[in-house]
Amino acid sequence: MADIANKYPENVPGKFYVDNQCIDCDLCRETAPANFKRNEDGGYSFVYKQPTTPEEEALCQEAKDGCPVEAIGDDGDRA
Repeated sequence: MADIANKYPENVPGKFYVDNQCIDCDLCRETAPANFKRNEDGGYSFVYKQPTTPEEEALCQEAKDGCPVEAIGDDGDRA
């Protein structure tokens, strides 16, 4: 399970985040490309835009549910 204490600093504030368990599998970026990007230097994903529509919310949740290492969390501060 993702740990908010280990989330990457590039994550924008809000509900979803990616922590340091990310293995750069690309699933979240393929599932919700409007919300996840890759840190090219570090080789991991992060949330660059929180979902603003029900569709984006559903895709982010799908990415979270499908993450093979459970690196996506949804208990971040909801700012």
